[in-house]
Amino acid sequence: MMELLRFIGLGLMMILPLANPLTTLALFLALSGGMSQREQRRQIAQTCIYVFVIMTVAFYGGQLILETFGISIPGLRMAGGLIVGLIGINMLFEPQKSGSGIEAGDKENQLRTTPEDQVNIAFVPLAMPSTAGPGTIAMLISSAAHIKSGVEVTPWVMAIAPTITFLCVTLILWLCLRSAGLIMKKLGTGGIAAISRLMGFLLVCMGMQFIINGVLEIIQGLQVVQ
Repeated sequence: MMELLRFIGLGLMMILPLANPLTTLALFLALSGGMSQREQRRQIAQTCIYVFVIMTVAFYGGQLILETFGISIPGLRMAGGLIVGLIGINMLFEPQKSGSGIEAGDKENQLRTTPEDQVNIAFVPLAMPSTAGPGTIAMLISSAAHIKSGVEVTPWVMAIAPTITFLCVTLILWLCLRSAGLIMKKLGTGGIAAISRLMGFLLVCMGMQFIINGVLEIIQGLQVVQ
């Protein structure tokens, strides 16, 4: 049981800085202002379902994607590290304003010309790329490959821990979105920006570590060949 809790805790520590529910919260408030409460609840439920599905497919189906396109594990880790690091740098020095980004801009344009109940903001931009974006997907695929490459994990823990972790992330996101107004009132834009900067620093550190691990694997592979 302790191994299961450690695995889930480690998963949450890796995913939450990348997913950053507070950024998604601010984006949700920016795009859903004209929606009824019923429509907001529907969008929140769909967003959480999409996020769970994206993370599950990335974790369990990532290895197949790598094999299909001939991508090595060190290559994935280094690319994922660059993506995560760049996301972190942007969050650290230039925290995005709510509603920024190409996808959010497209949805804002749709909301101006289309009734709110006919515009779906759940998949784009709330689920992807705001919550389960490229950095989160790359990290999940890399983590799955790392676990399968030799990390000792009890089989039953490996069978259920990822799913429970994704459910916990989804629950946290759901709670944040359902309490969006209250959280924004308490923290304000300044508080969310400060938390985003902290998350950005963690992401820069994680990205650098991904790159270091990828380089070390390449060096170890060259030593084995020699």
